[in-house]
Amino acid sequence: MTISNNQLRKMKAASRLYAVQALFQMEASGQSVDAVMREFEDHRFGATYEGDEMMEGDPDTFRALMEGAVDNQASIDQMTDRALVAKWPIARIDPTLRALFRAAGAELVAEKTPPRVVITEFVDVARAFFPEGKEPQFVNAVLDHMAREARPAAF
Repeated sequence: MTISNNQLRKMKAASRLYAVQALFQMEASGQSVDAVMREFEDHRFGATYEGDEMMEGDPDTFRALMEGAVDNQASIDQMTDRALVAKWPIARIDPTLRALFRAAGAELVAEKTPPRVVITEFVDVARAFFPEGKEPQFVNAVLDHMAREARPAAF
């Protein structure tokens, strides 16, 4: 089966959303990265919930984000802390946002995707989780700071 560039882009976008959900689930449940990745790949990608069909994810993007977030969590969290206001260390922010910053940080550190694309994609993920709030603007500002630290040559 041949996948168009547009379809692959949508699958990668879905994988970013799934990675945030999976990282959140890992933190909340204490499950291992391997167990959560298996569950998402086997049961969430393309699943139907309450009549809504979920997008098929790109397993390579999903695994790269998950493994990168876990392997580099300490340095990503430190980078996130530096981007946050001093009164709000990463431990105090919403766990969904913490998962989002870890997934985005993993993609920024991997240096495969242009930083502006990473920021845009994860601001879209923030909009999916917080459609009415100010979180997408907050995510944009924090990720911009993180991207400038992780990839200064790209700016």
